[in-house]
Amino acid sequence: MTEAVRALVDHAFGTWRLHRIELGAATGNARSRAVAERVGFREEGVRRDSERHGDDWLDMVVYAMLATDPR
Repeated sequence: MTEAVRALVDHAFGTWRLHRIELGAATGNARSRAVAERVGFREEGVRRDSERHGDDWLDMVVYAMLATDPR
């Protein structure tokens, strides 16, 4: 998964010339959060109750990377 995310980031900044990419993961989803951190995304904050999962609402961690950030 880490290599797939790296490839998408390279494509988004290279081919599509995006300036910013955001990634969200549930606060309790350690594996997804680890991928974001390994690739170099920075944690920017938490959106409370932002995603519904069945009858529950989950808090989501927001990560972002800018084209100018080191990779």
